Amino acid sequence: MSNEILTVTGLRAGYDRIPILFGIDFNVASGEFVGILGHNGMGKSTLLKTLMGHLPATGGKIIFDGDDITSLSPAQRARRGLGYVPQGRQIFPALNALDNLRVGAARLDRASASHAIERVLEELPRLKPILTRAGGVLSGGEQQILALGRCLCSQPRLVLLDEPTEGIQPSIIEEMKEILRALSRSRRMSVLLVEQNLDFISDLADRVLVIQRGLLSEEVDPEVLRRGEVVAGYLPSSDDVIKS
Repeated sequence: MSNEILTVTGLRAGYDRIPILFGIDFNVASGEFVGILGHNGMGKSTLLKTLMGHLPATGGKIIFDGDDITSLSPAQRARRGLGYVPQGRQIFPALNALDNLRVGAARLDRASASHAIERVLEELPRLKPILTRAGGVLSGGEQQILALGRCLCSQPRLVLLDEPTEGIQPSIIEEMKEILRALSRSRRMSVLLVEQNLDFISDLADRVLVIQRGLLSEEVDPEVLRRGEVVAGYLPSSDDVIKS
């Protein structure tokens, strides 16, 4: 039996009549941490939005845990165990941190939701002192950790993470790295990470896929990125990526 939790074949998507993805093929194994690396405008966020159902696929298939979810709604995908932390975090600014977590656990019954939130607070202790504060007044790093916690409250088996280091100070980036390492081990969940920060993605991912102009062009060993090597003349230095 295959241990793949996600299999994507020939995936196409776009906005109105503008195609962005031109036939994406890849898979993610259970418990695997896969990185998607690429410049702005190459289709990284479009890929995650399509996987989550916020953008309809115009071709291809998305198989999650053996079932075809290509035509399912985002809510249906979430109920099956797909979690999403969008670029820009998109927490609810008028709700306090605890209520943001409750939204994440909304599909669970009351007892399960309470347990899920308690578990998240143990895993993300930075959230405990800020539970009564409105999401909109939190720092960028606090909002990012809250967005991750909200996602975890739905008890996902695969988490889609879109640019979690964007606009975050270096100390929080290192904290996020340690949090994701620990979560991947303790929850045995799979992670699909879209990122431009070479250090972040190479330190976390088991393997890295490069996206160029709506296609996955190659697979890269994270060790190659850690050595600072240029891949196929495409990847710039890590400093250039972080500034972009």
